[in-house]
Amino acid sequence: MCHELAASYPAVTVEPDSIYVRDAPLATAAGVSAGIDMGLRLAAELWGEDTAKMTQLILEYDPQPPFDTGSPEKAGPALLAAALKG
Repeated sequence: MCHELAASYPAVTVEPDSIYVRDAPLATAAGVSAGIDMGLRLAAELWGEDTAKMTQLILEYDPQPPFDTGSPEKAGPALLAAALKG
């Protein structure tokens, strides 16, 4: 998937192993949970690490995914092919 993105946008550097990327003034995230990670990082930049940590506590955000298949590289070819078929 990252290869297709890089091919479609050659002027953009794709970082397939990053869950979020900060390249001021832009910030991008790889998905929903990564968006929370990015938001916490931005909160730390804007209001300090303690505020970001309190926000994480209030959200009770303590991710522990049940499976290690959150990227095409980890999922393996068979699962990836099935997911792409829809």
